[in-house]
Amino acid sequence: MGDEKLFTRCAWRLIPLMLALYFVNYLDRVNVAFASLTMVRDLDFSPSEYGFGAGILFVGYFAFHVPANLILERIGARRWMFAILLVWGMLSAATALVQGPISFFVLRFILGAAEAGLFPGLIFYLTLWFPPEYRARYAANFLIGLPLAFVIGSPISGLLLELDGAGGLHGWQWMFILEGLPACLLAFVVLKKLPDGPAKAPWLSPAEKQFIAARLAARDPTEHPNLWRALSDKRVIVLGLIFFADQSAASGSRFWMPQIVQGMGFSNLVTSLIVASPFVVAMAVMFAWGKSSDVKGERVWHVAIPLLLTGAGFVIASFTSSNLVALLALSVSMIGPLMFLGPFWGLNSSFLGGRAAAGAIALVSALGSLGGFVGPNVVGVLREATGSYVPAMMGLAAALGISAGAVFLLGRTMRLRTAGFARQDA
Repeated sequence: MGDEKLFTRCAWRLIPLMLALYFVNYLDRVNVAFASLTMVRDLDFSPSEYGFGAGILFVGYFAFHVPANLILERIGARRWMFAILLVWGMLSAATALVQGPISFFVLRFILGAAEAGLFPGLIFYLTLWFPPEYRARYAANFLIGLPLAFVIGSPISGLLLELDGAGGLHGWQWMFILEGLPACLLAFVVLKKLPDGPAKAPWLSPAEKQFIAARLAARDPTEHPNLWRALSDKRVIVLGLIFFADQSAASGSRFWMPQIVQGMGFSNLVTSLIVASPFVVAMAVMFAWGKSSDVKGERVWHVAIPLLLTGAGFVIASFTSSNLVALLALSVSMIGPLMFLGPFWGLNSSFLGGRAAAGAIALVSALGSLGGFVGPNVVGVLREATGSYVPAMMGLAAALGISAGAVFLLGRTMRLRTAGFARQDA
């Protein structure tokens, strides 16, 4: 029985649905960036109010990451994913009811709490099916749902904004309502199609189930199975801080890019198309970069290079006087964090397994989610204080440079620890 053939068949069964889930997840998380093109004016939000509301989702997201993943590990992916999809779809649609800053902040916070279990749950779900040497490519495959949310969601959101006045609603209200419905529908697809693990998959034979279980057991990366030891592992904390810097940069650019582009004189629809263009490139780059990391068995450089590229994009955009060069540089700063994801999650799951992995993956993702709060806020506050995006972009670039250095130090520590275990086994 060939490893590649069996795991590829599993991937074809699972990854398309996982991609669809992450697509609607990210669409419902960032469609506020496109709503801001008219909602900010209609509700008279200041830049700092919009930035706080865009980012506070990630505070709720942070608070519920670890408990949500531990619930998934206990009750199974199928029932838990069904519940969170249904709840967050309704909450996303309810954002159309926002009347002012307070209701905006409250709904965004609750939406973040509802969405908290999906992303770390999907990363953990991969560890139940695939050995470590397959995880970067398959993580990158379903994470393509993120740029796809921009490629498809950007022009759709732009068109929905044109419904302004239809049925007595603003265009941004129609956008929230219509883009919240797919999550509710997918909840029922998950209930029918997503098995809790290989042992519950009706399309695998008993021999195939046993083979997958044996392969996973043989490559079990767990150094310590205890949840609390895993959560206090210094490597887990460092990985969380690296992810924090990446997500600060990613969210800082994604939530403000539509307004930056619109400020160059483009219409709402053209703005949405320009913002979508880097994500078309990112889909191909993510797949190739993740596969390269798996094939070469290398994580550190594959994680550090995207961080450095993102920082360079911010620096160039800060100092150029050309709108075209600025757009190209900002495009690089949006592609880099997506390249980063597959190899990063391959590195993250390389030394933990089981319940320890569920908690540690959630903690790393939770720390990263705080970056989703900090990034838009830093940009909003500094933009309001200085009238320029430059200070925020330079600060984000500095954080990315420090994080790249931390990746190299972490890689060295992990190599030394692996060598120490090898000497003990010998």
